[in-house]
Parts: sequence; C-alpha cells; structure tokens
Amino acid sequence: MTETAAGAPFSYPVSLDLANRPCLVVGAGPVAARKARGLLACGAQVTVIAPDLGEEMRSLAPSLAALEVRAYRAGDVAGFRLVITATGVPEVDGAVAAEADAAAVWVNSADDPARCTFVLPAIHRDGAVTIAVSTGGLSPALASWLRTRIASWCGEGLDTLARLLSEARQRLHDEGRSTETVDWAAVLDGDLLSVVQRGDVDNAEAILRRATSD
Repeated sequence: MTETAAGAPFSYPVSLDLANRPCLVVGAGPVAARKARGLLACGAQVTVIAPDLGEEMRSLAPSLAALEVRAYRAGDVAGFRLVITATGVPEVDGAVAAEADAAAVWVNSADDPARCTFVLPAIHRDGAVTIAVSTGGLSPALASWLRTRIASWCGEGLDTLARLLSEARQRLHDEGRSTETVDWAAVLDGDLLSVVQRGDVDNAEAILRRATSD
C-alpha cells in the first residue's frame, strides 16, 4: 500500500453527484451552516438535526429538506447517503461518526480527521470548474492557502473556457475524430485563456477551430 510521509494511506479523490440525494448535517453552528450551504449548492436534499440553531443555519431553513430542532438520536443516520457532524461536542460528533461508519454511510466529523471516512478539500468554483486541494486532513490551513494561490494564478474565465473546450471536443466526436489527435496542453499554454478573460469569445472559438482542424 502506498502511504504519505505521515504514514497514512493516500486518499482517493472523487467528485460526488449529490443532486437530490439525502444528506444529513448534525449541528447548527457556523461550521455546520457552512457545510450545509456547500451541500445545498450541489443540489443535495439536506436534513439538519440540532437542539439549537445559529443565525446562519436559520437563514438556510427555507432551503432545507427538513430541520429537526432536537438532540441527535441513535438511528438518525439511517437512509442518508452522506453525513456531516459538526456539533463541536466531541462525544456527540464521535457517536454520529461511529454510527454512520457502522451503517456504511460516508461521514465527515468536523476537525476530527481520525473519525472521518471522507475529508472535505478547500474549494474554489468557477461555474462547472472546481479546484479542490486536500492535505488529507493534516492541515486545512495549507489546503486553503494553496487553493487561494491556484485560483489567483488561474484568474477568471475558467467556466467559459471549459464550455468552449467542451464544444470543441463535441465537434471532434461529431466528425468521427479522436480527441487524442489534439495537443490540448499546447492549446491551453497559448493565448486561449487570456483571450477568454478579455471577453473575446469569438476569437477564442477561432483559436480552438484552428487547433482542432485537420
């Protein structure tokens, strides 16, 4: 098994499709609200269980699938695809994490990587493009710092760039040609992104047409 320098196995990065899937957040403070907001942005059906609600979580209430103002009870993880516990009470978060793991439900226990079956990376989004950086839970601060640096280096326009590249790929497929015939790295290393960032979509399309022509 390949391991990190810290002796832990490498994590397996994935992008989950949570649209319309039931997810549970236990807790209702600022951290829990941030986690719930991230799930809602992905189209998840989010249920929140907590005995007390912070202002941020109250503001999310209309968007939630369910809001149960009570303490967590054994068995609450049943039926959910993914669970995040962020109560700030180690005993409660530990119990939620243990129960979810025993039920084969993916669980993240905030600020407690040892009890997580998945960790949340630092994320930057530009439309369909997601930049995610993870340190496997070793240093969220480093992950956030790297995310910000990478996002700053890339700048704006990644969503438009991705859509233009998708259209170019589709044209190749429609013509019965392989996308492997194009040196995409060379195209991206050129002026394409800067042209997109200037808002000159017509010129960007022309660049891609030339790059993908026979």
